[in-house]
Amino acid sequence: MLLEGETGVGKELFAQALHRSSHRADRVFLPFNCGTVPRELFDSQLFGHRRGSFTGAHEDAPGVIRSASGGTLFLDEIGETAIETQPKLLRFLESGEILPLGDSKPQFVDVRVVAATNAKLDQMVADGRFREDLFYRLNVIRIHIPPLRDRREEIPALVDHFLEKFGREYDKPLLRIADETLEYLVLFRWPGNVRQLANEIRRMVAFAESGSVLMPAHLSDPIVASRRTIPTGQVPRGFSEIITRIDQPLSAAVEHVERAAIQRALSMTDGHLDEAARMLGLSRKGLYLKRQRLNIG
Repeated sequence: MLLEGETGVGKELFAQALHRSSHRADRVFLPFNCGTVPRELFDSQLFGHRRGSFTGAHEDAPGVIRSASGGTLFLDEIGETAIETQPKLLRFLESGEILPLGDSKPQFVDVRVVAATNAKLDQMVADGRFREDLFYRLNVIRIHIPPLRDRREEIPALVDHFLEKFGREYDKPLLRIADETLEYLVLFRWPGNVRQLANEIRRMVAFAESGSVLMPAHLSDPIVASRRTIPTGQVPRGFSEIITRIDQPLSAAVEHVERAAIQRALSMTDGHLDEAARMLGLSRKGLYLKRQRLNIG
């Protein structure tokens, strides 16, 4: 399985969710960042080694593949894998066998592998920086995770998750977030994606008192300064954000946002449907169907 998306978009969280919903949920989930290991140590870190197999190998090491046996191995930034290691990784993915450095006998390891990248592997293949056969082996199931700015409806649930998580970590129970504060978080563009959101909630929790309500004053300056919004239904040409209520059914909130986005696109393009559809990331037919459903003339 191959997960694609911008840095910080939540690929590891997605992989963890896959692990928890599988029959391997009671076994280990082991993340391994391929971009943080020196090239000369990559084979050893991944496949393990025997004592004395190279200078500095003072004892046996299992490597991350064997350490994840029975569970799930998450290979983050798979595009950073050393080119000379890629054939060995391909063999493991196809046969389940590894050959630790210094061993003469292959070993079978039962582990699920989920790979992730923020790079364009197709282009890396074309440039000769990533093996085509390895790419196609990873590409059996390919999932693109959109940036957080394109799935704002998930932000309230993520905020609740991080609030609970960091509340436990800092021993600050019963923290709540004000509706106005959540509105700021929903409307922010999050260039750093889920990782940036998590860090923002962590910072707020660290400075908060137990049992307190987190207000807009607790937010970091860039988020407060980014606010440039107006109520839904009043979207003049040039504005790029709106305010919509969050104490309503999600379907209604999404409809308000879709309606405002379509009206703005039509206004910005003087009613040219092809241009408006491109601006919205839709086909002309897709825009037509949405206008029909929302009764937008």
